[in-house]
Amino acid sequence: MAKKEKEIKVKTAKAKKIHAKHLKDLQNLVNTINAIQFNIGKMEVQKHTALDELKKQQHKVGDMQDLLIREYGSYDVNVEDGTINWPEPNKEKNEA
Repeated sequence: MAKKEKEIKVKTAKAKKIHAKHLKDLQNLVNTINAIQFNIGKMEVQKHTALDELKKQQHKVGDMQDLLIREYGSYDVNVEDGTINWPEPNKEKNEA
């Protein structure tokens, strides 16, 4: 089944230009879309930069954990006060 084309009545016969108001409205729409696309591009660059920085900081945390293991034997530390969270001794071992 072929679709029937919709017939549109045109107000003016073969105009050479659109009305100045329509041109201005069209330009505003296109400029708005361009600005939004530009801003999305900027945000993507910022996101990429932030993700790279996050990866660097996570790597530094790994390095710090290695240092804490070598220095203190644990990297399970309370970041508020520096207390090492040693595991509780197993009661069964103490009873034997």
